[in-house]
Amino acid sequence: MCDLTSMLSRIRQSKLAHELLVRTARVKGVAAPHAIDATAGFGEDALLLAAAGFHVQLFEQDPVIAALLADGLSRAADNPQLSPIVARMRLTQGDSVQALRARATMDVAVPDVVYLDPMFPARQKSATVKKKFQLLHHLESPCANEEELLHAAIAAKPRKVVIKRPAKGPYLAGIKPSYSIDGKAVRYDCIVPASMKL
Repeated sequence: MCDLTSMLSRIRQSKLAHELLVRTARVKGVAAPHAIDATAGFGEDALLLAAAGFHVQLFEQDPVIAALLADGLSRAADNPQLSPIVARMRLTQGDSVQALRARATMDVAVPDVVYLDPMFPARQKSATVKKKFQLLHHLESPCANEEELLHAAIAAKPRKVVIKRPAKGPYLAGIKPSYSIDGKAVRYDCIVPASMKL
């Protein structure tokens, strides 16, 4: 089950500013930034972004995970604390690689951020955390084509691509980011396409 109420403590304004994802994704000078979460899963990272003021388009390829997420978003919309946040989240069940490529050829607003969390083997010490994502890992394997995913994200012409990686894991598709923000368990790599030769 996708229960976004478990995120209530993390989306308090006092804590939100310390979230590494929020710090990495922030876009200076943009009041209501637009993000695309290309690997939505259970939507927790997208919820952090939405709580920080982003309008988030979520893509989830697996139909079962997408259905669970849709149910979680629907129930969150009935929660007074979550409803104004999930109102900034829009879920699409489908292949984000195709959608990102299509955007590059369409006359649509360019996203400020494309967020990628290609699944990697869980290494958390907490058994509770492992059980929480057991279904995700069972239904959806780690990204089979990292290069295809990353290049599709860059093709959408965002201001930045933010990538979640294991703290000591390799760069996605071997591409060195513009900068990284390190945490104890995870690292957020940020690619700023305009400043890189890709």
